[in-house]
Amino acid sequence: MARHGKKYQEAAKLVDRDKLYEPEEAIALAKKTSYANFDETLELHLHMNLDPRHADQQIRGVATLPHGLGKGVRVLVFTQGEALRAAEEAGADYVGADDMVKKIEEGWLDFDVAIATPDIMGKVSKLGKILGRRGLMPNPKSGTIVPPQDLPRAIGDARKGRAEFRMDRTAIIHLSMGKLSFEDVKLLENMASVVETIVKARPSGAKGQFIKSASLSTSMGPGIKLDLKPTLELRAP
Repeated sequence: MARHGKKYQEAAKLVDRDKLYEPEEAIALAKKTSYANFDETLELHLHMNLDPRHADQQIRGVATLPHGLGKGVRVLVFTQGEALRAAEEAGADYVGADDMVKKIEEGWLDFDVAIATPDIMGKVSKLGKILGRRGLMPNPKSGTIVPPQDLPRAIGDARKGRAEFRMDRTAIIHLSMGKLSFEDVKLLENMASVVETIVKARPSGAKGQFIKSASLSTSMGPGIKLDLKPTLELRAP
């Protein structure tokens, strides 16, 4: 097993592995543990009390981040007819139907979020293998398949920044909260939006304590255990 480098080990000494940190304290500590020479991302890791093998214990969705992820979001909209102009006026970077499907089939993927209207999904579905493995396939559960009248809202939400969440096979959800260069309060508000959205998305088969444990870390840094009670009490601004 690969050993962590000296910089990681020095950063890890700042963290009390037996302590549960309140969210504000954990964010401040995460910044202190950062040693990379780039603007790292703050990550939230939630260990869920769910069994991924059961259909009624799956959890998936999207949370809007009030302060984004710290990068420009390029939005592609699959639509046709009158909705083409509506998508363009709402600020989509790329808009189209067959032309966009063909472009993606030829290898183009210079976008971050794909949104579609239901009437075009018959054509978009053929891109499942390409977009699915990259998490870019429009999906009603993630709010990216919407009727034409909802395009301005969906595009606006994508522009703000979205954190899609999906539990992996080990029952853990991993999410990005924004860049470490963000003010602490902005990271906290992004985190609050994510936590509140996930708590509301509790599946029907969930029993007992929904979230077993939570931790924060930077892209390269050590994990910082969160005190669940104040974490779950966070509310979006």
